[in-house]
This record gives sequence, C-alpha cells and structure tokens, in this order.
Amino acid sequence: MQKQSRCIIRPFNHISSITIFMVLFVCLNCSALTLSDKKGRQIYSSKPFTRIISLYGAHTENLYHLGLENSIIGVSINDIFPSQVSEKPKFSYHDDPEKFLAFMPDLVLIRPMIDNGYPKLIARLEKSGIIVVSLQPSGIAQMYDYWLKLGILTGREQQAKKMIHDFKKKIDYIKIKTKAIKIKKKVYFQAIHTRMKTFTKGAMPIFALETAGGINVAWDAKASRNTNIAIYGKEQILAKASQIDVFLAQKGVMNAVSIELIKKEPGFGVIKAIKNNQIYLIDENIVSRPVPRLYKGVISIGTLLYPDIFNQ
Repeated sequence: MQKQSRCIIRPFNHISSITIFMVLFVCLNCSALTLSDKKGRQIYSSKPFTRIISLYGAHTENLYHLGLENSIIGVSINDIFPSQVSEKPKFSYHDDPEKFLAFMPDLVLIRPMIDNGYPKLIARLEKSGIIVVSLQPSGIAQMYDYWLKLGILTGREQQAKKMIHDFKKKIDYIKIKTKAIKIKKKVYFQAIHTRMKTFTKGAMPIFALETAGGINVAWDAKASRNTNIAIYGKEQILAKASQIDVFLAQKGVMNAVSIELIKKEPGFGVIKAIKNNQIYLIDENIVSRPVPRLYKGVISIGTLLYPDIFNQ
C-alpha cells in the first residue's frame, strides 16, 4: 500500500534557504489536496481524509449532507442534527487530548474560537501527527468557499459543487418570488437580547432576511470584535421605533429569549412592531449556521413576513 503523504505548512516571516528547500521538497510529495484554513495553515494531502472528528455542528451537518456519515468517527457534545449524530462518539475541546488520540483520527475539524481558546489541545494533536483544520465563514460570501473546502478535504468536491449549485438555484427562485413585492416590511433582527445585539450586513441571518424580502432596519450596525454580531443599543433601536414593522429574534443557545421578554423590555412599548404584536422567534440553527438548512430559514422568515406569497 502506498504511504499517504500529509503535512501542514505554517505561515512564517523569517526562513533560511535550507528551510525553503525542505518546504518545497515536502510539498512535491503532497499533490492532490491543497488548501488554507482560518488560522493560515496550508494543508497538503495526497488523498482525502477518512477518519474525521468534527467539533462544530455546522461542520458535522455539512459532512452528513455530503454523504460522509461513515467517515465521521466523532462529533461535538452539542451536536443534535441530523438525528444520526446521536450514535457517534461525543467530543469536547475540554477533553484530554488522549481521548482524541485513542480514536486515531486523521482530521479534526474545528473553528477559530477553539483554535484561539484551546491552543494546548491543538498543539498536542498536531504534535501527534493529526491534521487540524479551522474553518468558519464569517458571512454568506464565504459560505460557498467553505463548503467547497469541506468537499476537497473529504474527496467530495463534486458533491460540494452540486450542493452550492442547488442552494443558489433555490435562492434565485425565492428572489424572483419576492421581486414583485411592492411594499417590503422593515425588520429589526435581534441576535442577543440581553446584550442588545443584532447582525451586521452580510451575515447569514441578514442574507436570509433580505432574500425573503425583508428590509434590515439596523443596516448601520457595526461589527463587534471582527464577528458578524454588532452591539445595537436600546437608543439606536428606539430611534427607529416607528420604522420597525416586524421584530424578529433568533432563539437558541445564543439567545434564550421569549416573546413576553421582548414585550416587557423597558422602553420597547413604543416600537411599532411591539404595538402591533408583530414579534416572531426563529430557530438560530436555520438562520445563523453556514449549512443548506439556511434555505429553510429563508422560507420560514418569508412565511412570517409575507404568508400570502410564501404559502402559495
């Protein structure tokens, strides 16, 4: 059996000519698979990864969508979708590295939060020869590239391309459906109630909202800490109180909110949507994750905003 060649080339600033030669020599032995991740790692492999531990629900969901159930040997302790994940061994970034090593993965998929918060775990895995890849698109513009990278890593590039094509085709259909709407509803989309946060332009929830024909009232929201979440204080919200036709809030781990909690928020009584009882909650898993179910989020928002159009 031919030995599989895999390596990671890290970013560097000062290198010798000998180091350059060694990097080139290694890369000549790694041909089929090349890509970079969020941390700047350059990943090379001669064949697809087949023993994968996923530590992020979106990775897991996308891998299942690509037909890779048999390649997944472990998932995050928080993963619940699809239902088959209940049969997989559970892992956490709090676990001892030895637990990961015992399962002999050839790839551990993480996201930047894990990379930045648990460097000792990552260093131990990489020192043991396990490839670690950190991926997470910050908005819709990067989502398609993210899907393609998952396809390349796993030998499912063609399936990933079809996944992208099918998603775009369905989105184009919705855009045609909403193009004829003469008066579009203005929406405030809440990300985290307790901290008065919304989403920035280009974030997946805003993409879902605008694709469904809604207008984002908080178009001027500024990103916080290089994320797609933005602090949008009560004063900013109330300044647009008369414009907000619909108050939409994601609900889930990030935002444990209720309609009653929103109604009782001091000062919110002057908001047009609150007065008219136009307050809706939507599952964060179908609007905030870079997965094909984002289309379901678009449909769900559209049905809330324009039932006559989306129920046809």
